[in-house]
Amino acid sequence: MSESSVDALKAARQALRKRLLAERQAFVADASRLPERRAALAGHLMSVLGQLAPERLGVYWSVQSEFDAAAACLSDESLEGTPLALPFSFRQPVRMDYRHWNRLPPPLRDECGIAACDGAVVVPDVVLAPCVGYTASGFRLGYGGGYFDRWLAAHPHVTVIGVAWSVGEIDEALWRPQPHDRSMDCVVTELGVR
Repeated sequence: MSESSVDALKAARQALRKRLLAERQAFVADASRLPERRAALAGHLMSVLGQLAPERLGVYWSVQSEFDAAAACLSDESLEGTPLALPFSFRQPVRMDYRHWNRLPPPLRDECGIAACDGAVVVPDVVLAPCVGYTASGFRLGYGGGYFDRWLAAHPHVTVIGVAWSVGEIDEALWRPQPHDRSMDCVVTELGVR
């Protein structure tokens, strides 16, 4: 792929990301429907996790208008005995680790400013990946930093569950997978499991 093609693809993904973030913000701003949507997404997510029965679950601390998967996992009795982990991102070099989370309010911020914990570095067998966008075939569009992509490439055996609002679905015709893109095992939205 030529340099101009790579630049064009990056620009297209950035424009798509910007549009999807705006649509997601408008979606969660509908306060009259948000509690129902949260409950539906949490129910579908807990159903998937109940089937998988993870030995250690990697969750994420929600930012912007993401679904609060950490809160949903903390409040579900079926996950009480499941060890949890939160990501910790480093800017130089760009990388991400998961750290054991004791379920208390995270005492730290990682190098991207996201709440994080100071537990031991661990490798979950199931991780929840927040999605800015997703395709029906399971590809994920994140924020563009490559943190999840790098971690997932280094841990190909891990089960990846995308978590998104349905408004983030990307038309397959608009998506061109790149070598670093890895298809997720499933995507959970308030409408169900893809």
